Amino acid sequence: MDLLKKLQRVDATIGIIGLGYVGLPLAIASAKAGFSVIGFDVDDSKVERLYAGQSYIEAVSGADLRATAKRCAWTVDFTQLASCDVVVICVPTPLNQHREPDLSYVEDTARVIAKHMTSDTLVVLESTTWPGTTEDVLKPLLAESGHALGQEIFVGYSPEREDPGNTTYRTQTIPKVIAGDGPAAQAMMEAYYGTVVETIVTVPTPTVAEAVKITENIFRSVNIALVNELKLIYDEMGIDVWEVIDGAATKPFGYMPFYPGPGLGGHCIPIDPFYLTWRAREFDVPTRFIELAGEINTNMPHHIVHRTREVLDLAKGRGLNGAKLLLVGVAYKKNVSDMRESPAMRLMQLFEEAGSSVAFIDPHVPNIPPMREYGVFEGRAALEPDAIAEAGFDAVVIATDHDDVDYAALLALGCPVVDTRNAIAKRGLDMVNVTKA
Repeated sequence: MDLLKKLQRVDATIGIIGLGYVGLPLAIASAKAGFSVIGFDVDDSKVERLYAGQSYIEAVSGADLRATAKRCAWTVDFTQLASCDVVVICVPTPLNQHREPDLSYVEDTARVIAKHMTSDTLVVLESTTWPGTTEDVLKPLLAESGHALGQEIFVGYSPEREDPGNTTYRTQTIPKVIAGDGPAAQAMMEAYYGTVVETIVTVPTPTVAEAVKITENIFRSVNIALVNELKLIYDEMGIDVWEVIDGAATKPFGYMPFYPGPGLGGHCIPIDPFYLTWRAREFDVPTRFIELAGEINTNMPHHIVHRTREVLDLAKGRGLNGAKLLLVGVAYKKNVSDMRESPAMRLMQLFEEAGSSVAFIDPHVPNIPPMREYGVFEGRAALEPDAIAEAGFDAVVIATDHDDVDYAALLALGCPVVDTRNAIAKRGLDMVNVTKA
């Protein structure tokens, strides 16, 4: 139990693998709690920026990096895993081209850990995945180290709950679900996370913890799909779905507002539910609600393109071929730079496939970063605000409702505006030339 004592004394070294939207905030929170931290990544540029005190995500500031600099080291050298007492895996878990789970990042990371870790180490998976991954995938790979699981190597799972752009809840204040594989691992999980965050929620097994995360994301996916479908229905009836939701949201019980949009973005909701549908097939269990929600949400960009085509036809007697469009916002949600699975990129792709030329503005995204599915757009620069008026756009499409956008100036262009986020009406601006979609 030497490791447990080290954790209780806050005298352990924490290794965080994957310094993205999950790993970096956890590394900083661990350092603020008093632990020594080694952050691992395969991207040299991230390491260089962190040592320079430059954060690349909103959840971590330059002040955070400076305040924890003495406790944090950043590296691409995975041999340093040998000096870590706790290793937390925060790597991507995407879908492959067949919409099936791609655990290659988790598997490769586990093999690296097994190669370099020493006895008396706690290994925690935070990446979202299907229930049973810790038991069926992670543990067998770690066992290849030759160390005895449950005696020399301890395993746990704790789902990440990061919410980019949320200024109310931070890593330390979001209740943390934890589960250790056995009593010893559970005690270590409680000692580590109980020091880093304000509230821990213990569940019986890693499989239950994995199911908790999947359930949270499926709940959001299904409810967003519901309001997206209601939007289509009410639009045909001449009813404003945003006004309906605002009215329903006044009920203090039995209702929770969700809002429609141009599609789903972020890592969690567009991807994670399909980890359960894939797993459920092994048990011959249908997942109709989940799959239908995915179908509705995936089709929303096509709906926006169709509505834009109709708007152009009515306003200018033309279609999308040859049209000049301004896309407002390419991040997946307001007031952040996070581009993961952004529906705006799918819109850009569909518009250009229809023959339109698409420029974009986004105060948080000056250039489109490398993306697995949209490499053709990499490096495309945002249009400067003072160049918008002279560009002669045929239509404006609001995909992300960032607060620091001059919407009045967009309306002053005089061209049709397709608003997928209710951004114009929420600000009380003139709705002439604006179509909600």
